[in-house]
Amino acid sequence: MSSSDRQELQTLRDLIRYGVSRFNEAQVALGHGSDNAWDEAVYLVLHGLHLPPDTLDPFLDARVTSDERAKVLQLIDRRVTERLPAAYLTQEAWLRGHRFYVDQRVIVPRSPIAELLDQGLSPWLRDPFEVTRALDMCTGSGCLAILTALAFPNADVDAVDVSTDALEVARRNVDEYGLQDRLTLHHSNLFDALPHAAYDVIVCNPPYVNSQSMDELPHEYRHEPSLALAGGTDGMDLVRRILQAAPKYLSPEGVLVLEIGYERDHFEAAFPELEPVWLDTEEASDQILLLTREQL
Repeated sequence: MSSSDRQELQTLRDLIRYGVSRFNEAQVALGHGSDNAWDEAVYLVLHGLHLPPDTLDPFLDARVTSDERAKVLQLIDRRVTERLPAAYLTQEAWLRGHRFYVDQRVIVPRSPIAELLDQGLSPWLRDPFEVTRALDMCTGSGCLAILTALAFPNADVDAVDVSTDALEVARRNVDEYGLQDRLTLHHSNLFDALPHAAYDVIVCNPPYVNSQSMDELPHEYRHEPSLALAGGTDGMDLVRRILQAAPKYLSPEGVLVLEIGYERDHFEAAFPELEPVWLDTEEASDQILLLTREQL
């Protein structure tokens, strides 16, 4: 599109339509916050214009300045040419209405466990105020640890990651939410360097992508740290270690909530003796399981 043609893009509606066309033409891979080209374009346009991410209608036919147009088009161009997830372009991700800082040191927050935390893991936990200790294993950006702290206001929360880079991002998010007194970050290879504790809840979104799927990932996903995605031949390398150690860190009535993505077949092949409860959300089915300490 020539520079003169771009001058014809005068309103937010024009820019969004152009973004949708570019994304569809380039067949960009979605799934890092939006699942369709319209939502992706709306988000980038609103962000580029410093407008609220949930307020489009009043501004849809507003005209943009040449500088504003250039900034938005740069975001759209980079999304297509560099295949960067939108969250890396804007350095923010939204999960259940909560904003988190992100960059390429962490995967983009998108775990459907967030929806379950919104509900206080009801009915599997009777009273969110009775949860006093919680753990987020493989915390990455710290998003699930923060949502856990918000869901269980009386809980002290530990968050673990093997990546010091990820923990730097998590620290920034913990500080922005003012949770330093209740949320402690730990540098550890899973449970190896974690002080012993009895947790009422362990949530975990570990690396679980099997090796064949890793080889087939779209470009957008290859910008994310492979350390946070790759789970070995069947995707269960870290899951095996987590399930082995988790009972020692759960209170008698404690539960483990574990995300495994599209690896249910591999999970059931690896752990035929386990009968977890599969937790469905609006966004995900057969991707999250719950196990009690007794089962483990």
